[in-house]
Amino acid sequence: MTMAQQLTCISPIDGTVYESRDAASFAAAKTAVETAALAQRAWRAHTIQQRADIVMAGIANLGAMNDEIVPALAQMMGRPVRYGGEFGGVQERAGHMASIAQSALADIVVEDSDKFRRVIKREPHGTVLVIAPWNYPYMTAINTVAPALIAGNAVVLKVATQTLLTGEHLVQAFVAAGVPAEVFQNLFLDHATTSQLIAENCFDFVNFTGSVGGGKAVETAAAGTFTGVGLELGGKDPGYVCEDADVDVAVETLIDGAMFNAGQCCCGIERIYVHETHFDTFVAKAVAIVKAYKLGDPRDQATTLGPMAHVRFATEVRAQIAEAIADGATAHIETFPQDDGGAYLTPQILTDVNHDMRVMQDESFGPVVGIMKVSSDQQAIALMNDSEFGLTASIWTKDADRAERIGAQLETGTVFLNRADYLDPALCWTGCKDTGRGGGLSVIGYHNLTRPKSYHLKKA
Repeated sequence: MTMAQQLTCISPIDGTVYESRDAASFAAAKTAVETAALAQRAWRAHTIQQRADIVMAGIANLGAMNDEIVPALAQMMGRPVRYGGEFGGVQERAGHMASIAQSALADIVVEDSDKFRRVIKREPHGTVLVIAPWNYPYMTAINTVAPALIAGNAVVLKVATQTLLTGEHLVQAFVAAGVPAEVFQNLFLDHATTSQLIAENCFDFVNFTGSVGGGKAVETAAAGTFTGVGLELGGKDPGYVCEDADVDVAVETLIDGAMFNAGQCCCGIERIYVHETHFDTFVAKAVAIVKAYKLGDPRDQATTLGPMAHVRFATEVRAQIAEAIADGATAHIETFPQDDGGAYLTPQILTDVNHDMRVMQDESFGPVVGIMKVSSDQQAIALMNDSEFGLTASIWTKDADRAERIGAQLETGTVFLNRADYLDPALCWTGCKDTGRGGGLSVIGYHNLTRPKSYHLKKA
């Protein structure tokens, strides 16, 4: 008898095994997905409001588990407990999607006369696979899980091994609220089994959040199945500080956007362009902020910067920093005493950087940011667009019209003015270029989780 593959979460706190689970075999996983497809028929028969109410009760149950979830997140991926987990964002996103469900999924009536009824309705896809990442495992999952269930789909959730327990928490909360256990399932899957399930057309829609390589694997598996795919992949999000910006607010927000969660944010700031009139001031203030961080055990309330989620992630960031310094970049932060050469990594600010350096081109996904001096909007626009990625861009100016003019020239999914690193559930979360395709949340999120069905009825 073949032993099941173990999926093991190694805690970045001390490198020990935190939790393990057996990966499902292909046969067992396929059976589970088939039960989801059958159960979805009864689930979609509920009204939109009934489904939304059950989902929001599930969200409340998840919130009641926060005292368990927050320390578990610290153990699994290193986020300091002082930040209180993800429930605020989960509640905001799910709550908004529940509130707009009726209007977003409403029939589009073209004609309803004594001769014809012509209408477009929204139908759930059926069974949706959600592949969630480890960096914000609850918020990224809920972006799709909540609206997919509300729209009448069944959901199969595959979480990252680094945050192994999050799927169990979500399913426990939702099933206790009344979502049938077959309708929302957490499956422990390895990459090969996941790809095989997709390739054998087991799902009606797949939503993936993760790396570019992972997105390519999903698209490859789905090729020829005509399965809908939504992809939110890498990012190298820029910030641009104009000459009329409030520098104090800009530096505080942009550096927090670069360093929070040890820089492991989908829309974290990875490169900053500052108008020459503010460059020296901006850098000095940024360095002061970063030097004040307390790197350490994320279970300690005093810790403001925890370890990266895995040693291999920190190794990549160290390599990018070392290469940049070797090529002439200036590092402004001396190595912290808590930096162990492993997952605990000194946050870094680099100047004298250029776009020939990997740290300004490749996704870092860690606590490092390069800062460059610019002299005009056009120079900043050219640099912001000089990237394979396009998730968000942050503009800092007192002139909102100017920001829109700049934003119109940027190759990105979201344009921020005087803020950064935030996901507004009323707006479509989307990207371009190697950041992927599709869109989550907002009315458009519902449209992507359903299909249009037209009725052309000629009355007798």
